[in-house]
Amino acid sequence: MVLEVLASVSHFAVTTPALVGICLGATLFLVTVAAVTCFCYRRHSRVLGGGGGGRKKEPRGGRPEVVLRQCRRFSAVKSPAGAGPGPGPHYLKKSPSPTGSARSPPGAGGSNTPSPTTNVAPPQAGSSPVQENVQKADPGSKEQVAFHTENEVKDKPTTPSKEELETNEKNLTNTDPNDRKLGQLVFKLRHDYQRDALIVSVVKCNDLPASDPYVRIQILPDKKKKKNTRVLRNTRNPVYDEDITFYQMNYEWLKESTIHFLVMSFDRYSRDDVIGEVFCPLDSVDLTQIKNQSLTFCREIQPRSLKTKLLWCRQIRSTGRGELLVSLCWLPCANRLTVVVLKARNLPNMDVTGLADPYVKIYLLYNDHRIAKKKTHVKTGTLNPVFNESFTFTIPPGADGLDNVSLEFLLMDWDRITKNEVIGRLTLGSSKCSGSALHHWNIVNNSPRRQIADWHKLEG
Repeated sequence: MVLEVLASVSHFAVTTPALVGICLGATLFLVTVAAVTCFCYRRHSRVLGGGGGGRKKEPRGGRPEVVLRQCRRFSAVKSPAGAGPGPGPHYLKKSPSPTGSARSPPGAGGSNTPSPTTNVAPPQAGSSPVQENVQKADPGSKEQVAFHTENEVKDKPTTPSKEELETNEKNLTNTDPNDRKLGQLVFKLRHDYQRDALIVSVVKCNDLPASDPYVRIQILPDKKKKKNTRVLRNTRNPVYDEDITFYQMNYEWLKESTIHFLVMSFDRYSRDDVIGEVFCPLDSVDLTQIKNQSLTFCREIQPRSLKTKLLWCRQIRSTGRGELLVSLCWLPCANRLTVVVLKARNLPNMDVTGLADPYVKIYLLYNDHRIAKKKTHVKTGTLNPVFNESFTFTIPPGADGLDNVSLEFLLMDWDRITKNEVIGRLTLGSSKCSGSALHHWNIVNNSPRRQIADWHKLEG
């Protein structure tokens, strides 16, 4: 039996090379596990800052490190006890920031901002008006605060006197808005006699009240010749150095012409703002000096159309707003009203050229509510425009003839840059009309299918 067991064991016995390989493999596996374990332990200890012992190192000298945190600078602080001339605590005055808005001192007006006046030593004699005191860090405290204190200068009062306030009020009331400075425009003129060309060089602008400026140049009285300079961003002292040439400008034409400079401020999302304008009548310029050579001019920029508005008001008071010729035809069977705008005459001048660019707006009103609108074309450069344009309005079905219907005419002056201005108004058919307007409307209502025309004076 024993022999049989020994024979079976000898049959499954491992050879010597296999045993050596198994031992080497096990040893290599154990070494690899030990190396990985040591690496992980060192990395974990380095992250926690323990360095293997779990205890933080102390700096030299046996004192712990103190970390000062930067805090915001307060706009005003209370003066230390006994520093001010008054008996009670007061706030120190600080010059306002040129970019930031003024802030109230801490504690005033219900502010919850704490006043940093604790642990601050009073200023010593002979020290400068502004001192910086930094609170020393306490080793046992968690947070450290750094702040600044300012001492008040005794010679300057904190509030202006009554006389200064009265003087400022007088200066504000006596200030004329038209006297404000709008800057200067520097330009050059040169006339090329061989080509009959006028070269206008826009050099620069100084001290403008708005940014993103450009200059529009036109030759008066011919308003069709208009040219612009480029827009210079984010500047109030633009330098252009641009040459703009106007052709067909002979010697006789120059004597009757005026150069109009319009300084504008570009706006991407709305209508461009007008800064001001400059007029240069060429009859006041010695044309022999600008013959084939440049002559430099520097002019103050004036407010927009100030003189024109004054002359326009005087002209309206003396001669009125002009007259409008209108023809009406009422068709009861088709329930339609035909309006023909024929022409206008004796209009007041609305532009610096002494002319206007008129057009007519027509509103149909039912029960004093506007329900339809029409308008004519613009007639440029005339005070006696001829329109000859016909419009048809459909009367609402519920209307009883022309009893609750009226017409409103607005004679407008078109302007490419600024808002269009109303020259005059005319109302036909409402309770407001009287005189020739009421007589005309009654004839149209009582005479259907007939064209009835009449002149009407425009009102403001």
